Amino acid sequence: MTSNGQNQQNSPDRVALAVGDRFVTTIEKVAHGGHFIARHLGAVIFVRHAIPGEEVEIEITGTGSSFNRADVVNVLTASADRVSAPCQFAHRLGCGGCDFQHISLPRQRDLKSEVITEQFSRIAKRELKIEVEEVGAPLGYRTRFNAVTTSNGDLGFKQARSNKVVPVSDCRILQPEIKYQELSSRKWKGNLRVEVSLSSTGERTIATGYASDESAVRTSEGPDVAEYSVNGFKLEVAQRSFWQSHKLAPTVLTEIVNGYAKLQAGDQVLDLYGGVGLFTSQFLEAIGESGRVDLVEGSKSATTDAMRNFSTFTNVKVHTGDVAKLLPRFAKADVIVLDPPREGAGKEVVAAMVALKPRAIIYVACDPAALARDTTYLSSAGYEMAKVRAFDLFPMTHHIETVALFTQDKVS
Repeated sequence: MTSNGQNQQNSPDRVALAVGDRFVTTIEKVAHGGHFIARHLGAVIFVRHAIPGEEVEIEITGTGSSFNRADVVNVLTASADRVSAPCQFAHRLGCGGCDFQHISLPRQRDLKSEVITEQFSRIAKRELKIEVEEVGAPLGYRTRFNAVTTSNGDLGFKQARSNKVVPVSDCRILQPEIKYQELSSRKWKGNLRVEVSLSSTGERTIATGYASDESAVRTSEGPDVAEYSVNGFKLEVAQRSFWQSHKLAPTVLTEIVNGYAKLQAGDQVLDLYGGVGLFTSQFLEAIGESGRVDLVEGSKSATTDAMRNFSTFTNVKVHTGDVAKLLPRFAKADVIVLDPPREGAGKEVVAAMVALKPRAIIYVACDPAALARDTTYLSSAGYEMAKVRAFDLFPMTHHIETVALFTQDKVS
């Protein structure tokens, strides 16, 4: 323990910590964002690479007025759920991508369940206990990644909360067909952004751009527009367009969304933040020619793909623009599906959805905090959560995907 830490022991008030301070503490519980909470003489600390219940030595890496940040530097009393990370780069000074590799897989999912419960309790003021379901193998699942190169041209990933690039020779969560080891053995230009994706047909696309330049990367190898197949429907996806990174995610998510939607012939469906049309592609058979889907998406690249994907379907209309601005233009919707970015939909979008009086709203969320917040907006407008499931589509990381069904509260 530092002398600073020893002096802190004598103070009953909250102490001011400094970067580099080291001391022993006990980890209390998981926090949203892949951290774990500890306290030291009144100071709250978000700790990386810990597990609840462990006694650990930590080093302060950042300070603030309401909380501090730290890394585990020595485990004194290890949790029974602590395991050896399968990746040699998964440590506090290594790659910042996989923050849960030191935790057993069942405990990873339990911790994610606890995060959902805590977020709904704190933000939505309601109890929600939910199992985070396993989806496929924990390694070799990812079909795309964004990397960077060092000034010397070594391929790698940034450290957590840092711009420092760690050269990485192998990435265990990527699909083997991406051939990351071959890519890492290349000598790249320095300070590049490197984006790589693998299509359903096994085609690898590589796009690059300078890390200092915010402009879009350019495809340097492979097709700029690749083909993906979901339940027999073929979708074209440009390199710049969003696509789910877990190889099983499109199938899993569309199955759950369809099950919740219970679409009928003639239904009018809104597919908000609809991307290239993943969910739209799975609605067409159920709604028939008398039904209609309006897909709304802000990315011009994605809507260009969507227009191409549904060019032969007269009952699909693609709209490019801000969902919040375009949504009030619609007069009716039987079912609304939304898959917003991490910040969620927000009060304005929720109000516009509710005004259309859909019989079902299906919300696909990658952030439980945003979902909890929007659940309160929906509830106050008369739509209650009827069903919800969560999926471990990002094993070895703290990320979670949740799908919730909201229906009109008859009491309201």
